[in-house]
Amino acid sequence: MGEPAFRPRYRVGDRLFAWALNLSTWFYVALIVGLFTVLLAGSWLAIKSFGLHFLVASSWDPVTGHFGALPFIFGTIVSSVIAIAIAAVVGIAAAAYLAEFAPPLIARPLAFLIELLAAVPSVVYGLWGLFVLAPVMRSAIGPAIQSKLGWLPLFSGPIYGVGMLTASLILALMIVPTVAAISRDFIEGVAVDQREAMLALGATTWETVRRAVLPAARPGIFGACVLALGRALGETIATTMVIGNRPAISASLFAPGYTLASVIANEFTEATTQVYISTLIGLGLLLFVISIVVNAAARILMHTVLRNVEER
Repeated sequence: MGEPAFRPRYRVGDRLFAWALNLSTWFYVALIVGLFTVLLAGSWLAIKSFGLHFLVASSWDPVTGHFGALPFIFGTIVSSVIAIAIAAVVGIAAAAYLAEFAPPLIARPLAFLIELLAAVPSVVYGLWGLFVLAPVMRSAIGPAIQSKLGWLPLFSGPIYGVGMLTASLILALMIVPTVAAISRDFIEGVAVDQREAMLALGATTWETVRRAVLPAARPGIFGACVLALGRALGETIATTMVIGNRPAISASLFAPGYTLASVIANEFTEATTQVYISTLIGLGLLLFVISIVVNAAARILMHTVLRNVEER
C-alpha cells in the first residue's frame, strides 16, 4: 500500500499552542501544590503542638495558648450549607423563569440586575446585613419564626439579630447570582427538540421544564451550585460583620458563631506569638483542605448521579 495522499502538517504555531496549553495546566497544578506547601510549612508548629486534637477541641484562648478549631469548622460548614440550600432553590427557580417563562423585554433587564449583584463588594453586603437585616431579624423575622418553630432547638434561645442564620442569609444573597446566571445559560443551551417533543405529547410549559429541560441541564446546574458553595466557604468580610464572632457551638441558628475565614481576618493582626500565628495559618490550611474535599465530593456525586441517569 502506498502512503496516504493526505498527511497532516504540524506547524510551529500548533506546537506552541499545545505547549502553552500544557504549561497552563501544569501551572495551576503547581500553584495548588505551592499553596498547600506554604500553608503546611507555616502551620507546622501548631500541628506539632496540638496534633489532631486541634480539630476536635473547642477552646480558643490566645492568652493561655489553648486553641481548638471545632467551633470554626462548625460555623463554616453550617452557614455554607444553609446558604447553598437557599441559594439553590431561589437561583434555579430564577434561572428557569428567565429562560423559559419571562418575556424577553423582562428577562434581559432582570438577568442583568441579578448578575449585577455578583459585582457588589462583600463589604457592602456586610454593611447592609449589619444595619438592615440584623435589626429586622431581631425584631420581626426571628420572633415570627420562633413563634411557629420555637419548639425546635434550631430556633430556640435569645435572638440577637447577628448570628448564624443572618450570616447564612447574607451568604445566600451573595451566591444567588452565581447559581442563577450559570444555570440560566445551561437551561437555554438545552436542545429545542427536547422541548418540542414534550409539547407535542401534550405537556404544559411547566411540565416541559420540569421533566425535560431541568434534567438535561442538571450537570451545569450542579456545577453552578458547587461554584457558589466554594464562594460561601471562603467568604470573609460579610460573614465577619453579621455572624457574631463567638467561638462556640450552639444548636440555635439565632446564636452567634464563627467561621474559619472570619477568625483569620479578625485575629491575624493581633497574633503576637509564633504558636498563635501558626495556628491561624493552620486554620487557613484547614479551610483550603475543606474546599478541596467539598469540590471533590461534589464531582464524585455528580458523576454518580449522571451515571445512574444514563443507566436508566
